[in-house]
Amino acid sequence: MISNFRGIRSIYLFEMARFGRTFWTSLMLPVITTTLYFVVFGSAIGSRMSDVSTVPYGAFIVPGLMMLTMFTESISNASFGIYMPKWTGTIYEMLSAPMSPLELLIAYVGAAATKSVIIGAIIFATAHLFVDVQVAHPLLMVAFMILMAVTFCLFGFIIGIWAQSFEQLQVIPLLVVYPLTFLGGAFYSLDMLPAAWRTLTLFNPVVYLISGFRWTFFGQGDVGIGVSMGAVALFLTLCLVVIFWMFRTGYRLKN
Repeated sequence: MISNFRGIRSIYLFEMARFGRTFWTSLMLPVITTTLYFVVFGSAIGSRMSDVSTVPYGAFIVPGLMMLTMFTESISNASFGIYMPKWTGTIYEMLSAPMSPLELLIAYVGAAATKSVIIGAIIFATAHLFVDVQVAHPLLMVAFMILMAVTFCLFGFIIGIWAQSFEQLQVIPLLVVYPLTFLGGAFYSLDMLPAAWRTLTLFNPVVYLISGFRWTFFGQGDVGIGVSMGAVALFLTLCLVVIFWMFRTGYRLKN
């Protein structure tokens, strides 16, 4: 049960204040990265490619580019947020404070998800400087973006508890999430792949996340929107189960 709203608010504002201190750095990085992607993929490569399922290639890569950045930002923000109290030793004070695991989770994940949604909105605005992007289902697009941010912030929260060094914080984002995103149709349609590779790619869970987000833009995706929403719900539920197991057992929190 949620009762300590003051505690949730305090942690949330503290995390957002940390984001505010590096706001311009956090702002310029996605803008520069998005610009480079559009220069390379949108102009240099996209100008030589035909439309993808009647969608201009420059517009087609916008959902994938947003998801690529939001995946990494969500994981980074959430994992760093919970890892720092572990590193400084203040995690014991929080665990002994009158706050439930759910309240701690809402505070940290809420702040991290807010940062990720802001970054996603910045990328979306930057994309309009290069291509004309029409969103077929704007409300569903915003809802899906928030849901994705929360889901991957939960995943990042798990990594932050699991990690025992700053190096370990980067292992899964760099060696797992980034490759799966690039191989998950962020910059191409699965229809472009040979049949064997297309079948193999369907075992990549990121495919369903990117496809669902792309569907909210163009009304079409590599897999059905129902399957995509089911995959997101399954991943979110799995993350919640793991997190509450970590709090219940004290895994790498109390030792």
